[in-house]
Amino acid sequence: MSIGVLMLHGFSGGPYEIMPLANFIKENTDWIIETPTFTGHGDMDILSLKGYKAEHWLMDAEIAYRNLAKKVDKIFVIGFSMGGIIALYLAKRYPVSKLILLSAAVKYIAPAQLLKDLRAMAEDAINGRLKDNELFKRYENKIKNVPASSTVQFMKIVSQVEPYIHTIDVPVFIVQGQCDGIVPSATAQLLYDQLPSNEKQIFFSVNGKHHICYSDDCDTWFPQVLKFLLGKNKSD
Repeated sequence: MSIGVLMLHGFSGGPYEIMPLANFIKENTDWIIETPTFTGHGDMDILSLKGYKAEHWLMDAEIAYRNLAKKVDKIFVIGFSMGGIIALYLAKRYPVSKLILLSAAVKYIAPAQLLKDLRAMAEDAINGRLKDNELFKRYENKIKNVPASSTVQFMKIVSQVEPYIHTIDVPVFIVQGQCDGIVPSATAQLLYDQLPSNEKQIFFSVNGKHHICYSDDCDTWFPQVLKFLLGKNKSD
């Protein structure tokens, strides 16, 4: 049986956000892996979100799913942040064998962690190191290139999918960073509790931030995700 993996990146991001996990799966399987780029998204330097709506991004995902479905017998969907919400959308509408949700943005902005990150930025600014702060670079770029109207479209996707979460009965593995400054870590438990599948697992990355595929414990949870997709039990 041929297997395909559809991997969806986050809002105002690109495939680079999930590429470490994509490469890990590619190295350990013969599965077909697709990492489409949502319209207007991509590398941080070339974001062009203005004018694009939630419908464009949902359609991008549907087209990617349909194209992959022509090549394989079974599809796993992996979604990061907004991509996690769109992964749930696909699972509601199409046959999805298993779901992997990474920092899925059903709720967003964790004030305590964001404040901690901003304090770190302020400290770097005082010491003349602000331009070396990777988090600052990321936020600076997005502030410049992400229109408020696009954020509204992202929120529209969340509001469209959230009411149906309790009806999406698909095996699921949830990964969440406890130091995520965008998505409160409690969101993962909320998802775990609401999704009705009997086959579900959750992994909390102690030091993981929002870009969870770059956390310092990827060598722990990447294999767990693959094991879940392969259909092996935790005790195997």
